Amino acid sequence: MSEKYLSPSFEAGKHLFQKNIQGSIVNLNLIKLKKEADYSAHPDLKPAQSITGHEAYLAYIKEAEPFLKANGGEILFIGKGDLFLIGPENEYWDLCMLIRQKSVSDFFSFEQNEDYMKITGHRTAAIEDSRLLPLEEVLL
Repeated sequence: MSEKYLSPSFEAGKHLFQKNIQGSIVNLNLIKLKKEADYSAHPDLKPAQSITGHEAYLAYIKEAEPFLKANGGEILFIGKGDLFLIGPENEYWDLCMLIRQKSVSDFFSFEQNEDYMKITGHRTAAIEDSRLLPLEEVLL
C-alpha cells in the first residue's frame, strides 16, 4: 500500500450523491492506525500526554457518535482487523467498522456539521490510512 487515503475526494462525494440512492446506506470503513497519534495539525485537541493512534481513534468515536446519532446514524460493528484471508498477503487493517446512515443526505449532513468538524482532528491524529466504501442494500 503506497498511496494513503484519509478523506474523500470531491469527485467521490459527487459520485455518491449522483447515484441517488434511496434509503439507508452502510459505510464499510477500513482503518490503519498510527503507532503514536500525531496532533501537529490540531494542537488544540492534543492531550497532555502522548497517546497511541488507537487511543486517539477511540476519542474520535466517543466524540463523533452523538453527531452520528443526531443524524439518524448508528455504529453497527467495530472489529479488530488483520491480514486478508482473500486479498493481498501484505495488506492489513487495524479496525473495520460498519456505520449505517439513514440516507446519503444524512451522511453528508453529518460530515459537514461544523461542531463535528471541530473534533475530526482526533481522527486525523489517529489514522495512517483508510478506506470508506458506501454500500447500498441489494435484494437478491
